[in-house]
Amino acid sequence: MGMLSEFKDFAVKGNVVDMAVGVIIGTAFGKIVSSFVKDIIMPPIGVLFGGVDFSDLSVTIQEAAGEIPAVAINYGVFIQTIVDFSIVAFAIFMAVKVMNGFNKQVEEVPKEDHAPSKEEILLTEIRDLLKNK
Repeated sequence: MGMLSEFKDFAVKGNVVDMAVGVIIGTAFGKIVSSFVKDIIMPPIGVLFGGVDFSDLSVTIQEAAGEIPAVAINYGVFIQTIVDFSIVAFAIFMAVKVMNGFNKQVEEVPKEDHAPSKEEILLTEIRDLLKNK
């Protein structure tokens, strides 16, 4: 039972749960970005390059023969993956930059000066004088 309880302690820790949530959200974010790149970014780029669809770009090494499929290097899919990665990396960079900006704003909140102001000193003196009467 010792190993099972150790595993339970490990799995229930906040870091493991946070990481799992991050992976799930990251996967969903990746799908969104892939769709954004495939359906919104790449069509105009394809038009700029003369109607080329990058995902269809390939070099055929061996033609199909009978039931044997063609062997091809699909470098267009690779280009598409690089574009996807670049956009995801930029989006994550921007998100981290925004979060770091929030952290700086929180840290830069001026701390109050604990020395009493002139008004507080004067009021304290007046209070003390009234007490002594």
